[in-house]
Amino acid sequence: MKKRPSFPAQLDVGKTQPAPKTLLGATRIVTTPKTSAQAHAPVMQSPSGVGLDSSTVRARMVQKLADQGIDDDGVLQAMGRVERHRFVDSALVNQAYEDTSLPIGLGQTISKPNVVARMIALLRQAPGLQGQLGRVLEIGTGCGYQAAVLAQVAKEVYSIERLRGLHDKARENLRPLRLPNVHVIFGDGMLGYPQGAPYSAIISAAGGEAMPQAWIDQLAIGGRIVAPLQTANGQQALIVVDKTAQGLQQHLLEAVNFVPLKSGIA
Repeated sequence: MKKRPSFPAQLDVGKTQPAPKTLLGATRIVTTPKTSAQAHAPVMQSPSGVGLDSSTVRARMVQKLADQGIDDDGVLQAMGRVERHRFVDSALVNQAYEDTSLPIGLGQTISKPNVVARMIALLRQAPGLQGQLGRVLEIGTGCGYQAAVLAQVAKEVYSIERLRGLHDKARENLRPLRLPNVHVIFGDGMLGYPQGAPYSAIISAAGGEAMPQAWIDQLAIGGRIVAPLQTANGQQALIVVDKTAQGLQQHLLEAVNFVPLKSGIA
């Protein structure tokens, strides 16, 4: 049995990595069914307090998410546990619980709470997973917020970031939370992270023209990928890919706006 890397894991960036392949060929377009599921991963305690530390502030955000149609109780509870203001710059903390994306440096953003909740809920709706996320690969750690939320509903999270500055920032943000099931990796997300494969789910915070074949290869049978993808009209849309014993199924969903997916490290 191969040994899994400990937190924080790091790729050997001195070695030459092969160029990523892309997903080719026709796939069946179907409608995504809605299901509900319960979380089974270890969770951290939700602290109380005053101001932005208050659980009341997060509860209001969670209620807004529910009003917007997020109906996965496990995801809503996870969103209520993680303090989003600890992942944004001090000048922006007053906007932390608004449903808006915020800059985190190096041309990147922290996704809107609704988008984070929506994408994680979509992962949990995969027919082959029955609401239980095992090992998850996150492409684009950013500031670490989504990884912290994923840690509440998944058994294990591998999060990879190509920008050294953000990788270091995410480690600093996540360290006080002491989440034993989160591994932060510095490397090229387009190559995935084969050392942790196979994954029950893969989620991406950046969108490209095609889905890297490495992600498909590292996804377990019954697993699901949720990612933005550039469509024929040049816009982005959320795409869901289910890997079944019979092949791949794609579900094209609503329009979104994510930063572009890039290869290499910086």
